[in-house]
Amino acid sequence: MFPFQVYSMSSAKASSFVHQPIAAPNLFSYPKYWAECYGTAPYLPMTRAEMDELGWDSCDIIIVCGDAYVDHPSFGMAVMGRFLEAQGFRVGIIAQPDWRTCDPFKELGKPNLFFGISAGNMDSLINRYTADLRLRSDDAYTPNGEPDKRPERAVIVYSQRCKEAYPDVPLVLGGIEASLRRIAQYDYWSDQVRRSVLLDAAGDILLYGNAERAIAEVAHALASGRDVQDLTDIRGTAIVRRQDEMPKGWTEVDSSRVDWPKHIDKIPNPYDFEAKDDGSCSKQDDIAENEEELQAVKIIPMPLQSKADYEFEKSYIRLPSFEKVKNDPVLYSHASRVLHQEANPHNARVLVQRHGTLEVWVNPPPIPLSTEEMDGVFALQYQRRPHPSYGDATIPAYDMIKTSVNIMRGCFGGCTFCSITEHEGRVIQSRSQESVLEEIEKIRDMVPGFTGGISDLGGPTANMYHLNCKDDTIQANCRRLSCVYPTICKNLITDHSQTTQLYRKARAIPGIKRVAVASGLRYDLAVRDPEYVKELVTHHVGGYLKIAPEHSEDGPLTKMMKPGMGTYYAFKKMFEKFSKEAGKEQYLIPYFIAAHPGCEDEDMLNLSLWLKKNKFRVDQVQTFYPSPMALATAMYYSRKNPLKKVTYKSEQVNTPRTIDQRRLQKSFLRYHDPKNWGYLRESLLKMNRRDLIGDGANQLVPWEEQSGRRQQRGSKPGSRNNQKTQAKAGNGAGNSNSRPNNRNSRKGTSSKRGKPSRGRR
Repeated sequence: MFPFQVYSMSSAKASSFVHQPIAAPNLFSYPKYWAECYGTAPYLPMTRAEMDELGWDSCDIIIVCGDAYVDHPSFGMAVMGRFLEAQGFRVGIIAQPDWRTCDPFKELGKPNLFFGISAGNMDSLINRYTADLRLRSDDAYTPNGEPDKRPERAVIVYSQRCKEAYPDVPLVLGGIEASLRRIAQYDYWSDQVRRSVLLDAAGDILLYGNAERAIAEVAHALASGRDVQDLTDIRGTAIVRRQDEMPKGWTEVDSSRVDWPKHIDKIPNPYDFEAKDDGSCSKQDDIAENEEELQAVKIIPMPLQSKADYEFEKSYIRLPSFEKVKNDPVLYSHASRVLHQEANPHNARVLVQRHGTLEVWVNPPPIPLSTEEMDGVFALQYQRRPHPSYGDATIPAYDMIKTSVNIMRGCFGGCTFCSITEHEGRVIQSRSQESVLEEIEKIRDMVPGFTGGISDLGGPTANMYHLNCKDDTIQANCRRLSCVYPTICKNLITDHSQTTQLYRKARAIPGIKRVAVASGLRYDLAVRDPEYVKELVTHHVGGYLKIAPEHSEDGPLTKMMKPGMGTYYAFKKMFEKFSKEAGKEQYLIPYFIAAHPGCEDEDMLNLSLWLKKNKFRVDQVQTFYPSPMALATAMYYSRKNPLKKVTYKSEQVNTPRTIDQRRLQKSFLRYHDPKNWGYLRESLLKMNRRDLIGDGANQLVPWEEQSGRRQQRGSKPGSRNNQKTQAKAGNGAGNSNSRPNNRNSRKGTSSKRGKPSRGRR
């Protein structure tokens, strides 16, 4: 076991403590488990017959997952399975089992150590429903895109079936669905706050974020004979404790309320006392050696934490209880704010949230992987294709990523609608150039039918590769929610030279004809490095480049933590300049979100006018999807702004929540669609904007009697055949949510399903 490393504070005040970067043991430094003698499996077995071929009598660990098994580093089950295999364990896969009975969960027999439970690369509810709560007709992570191959709330259902099959086997929960539900969270699909999934699934331990470190500690601890209930201090995990099991000698920073009085006197500790003159009570010195056993948890109100003396590494923050956040949206928003402030692994504290008589104890986030460790994870023995049992069936998600390369993890953008931060963290974890180039060569040599094109060289954000804080100590003490909002931090390295060099080396590999960059681009960073933009535009844009202003108006942009349109225009100018120099006709595709918290109808109207002025006709549009634990979801539910201190009198955030409100805002993005004209006319009249109805250049929709004459001839507005003309007219293109080759799963949280394990900025 390697408990998380801490630094003693002695008697110093927690507020005066300077955090130092925390080191962690190398992922591959553990002594290998005895089963390493079986070597590497061609594919991790999915049947008893495959186990027999490998000579296994049992599996040490069985991973149950809602996705089809694709042995590729963009699929979480493959990464965890191959990593555990490299640690010496025998790992089996139960992929997309029939959850209506426990029989499929017995397919591989009883695991010796634990079941690992994951819903897959996407949250099972986002995978099943659109932002308008309509059932999706397909599933990109299933053979032939077939729907209904996983249950809703898959982590809970799979856990129940595993318990039915083998009641005494520990359950280790992980993946995006568990990660974003580690504490009480607003659930868009039921429109209520739900308990931590750890309780609903009756799991023994939950791993959140990128879980290589945590799963290695858990696996080796259980293999050494430790009980899963004893694993209480592993970073990146959440556990359940009874109230009488809370550790003694810790300090509780009470953040369970927002209405503390302005002046708080020191709260006396009832366990501190002085001996009476007659000696009837023991003196303090007499019990010093037993202090650990006798001392209760010391409680400090949140407003006094900066003035109190306590050991930082033995302190935890008490969040408002599940019962309180369920019934009080303001407290929910406050809890969300606290959680996001405790996201830096180098200075985060334990978070505790009461659920009835139980306490959910969330340890600090895992220490980010080093470049060497990242290289090791991506160098594991992946076959880079689906399991042979699927035959000729196509798995859409695999087809989208089979020739792409993930070069980094994490995102410091902090966009409030995105859940990358809550899952992967803000610290960028990058692979070495050598590792990336080796993977490109593997794609060239291993992918059937490879024609020389790399479909993407990116990650959650294409241009954050090796961009980190210039000073490790500054980073260890930082609590900013974003390194680029409201302005780019002066301590952030914005030199893109390593990315530029990587692009050049990738193009030079024999057999590689083209390298695209399809992941979302953070253009406010890109403009800081014109050489990078020139390299990108000259060699890696295939006619269109997608970027995400998300909106044109400052009101919603401040709630998204996105830059204003001035940065967009600066990048657009640079993009057009370098495209012209390269002799290429290329266009920007801007993406926008409708119905985001903080967005008024007038904001969407102004965005619609901006689109028309710039001759953009977007086809599919993205409506805000309240994914669990995102800051924007807290705004949606509470109508409060957790980007600032939350009180009952603090800023109210307008939140489009009804079907009509969301439909209207979505309609403004598609002002050109005749299907929306009647609805927009009615809304414009209610908004006293009759001047925008008519055939004029500055008007949005025609009067009813003119509708027939306004319909477009030829191609449908926004269609593929019409994109080029629209893009030329508006210096951009018109399909803002089809997002070809988009890494828009945001680790499973986007309303549009795309390639695994990536996001968009």
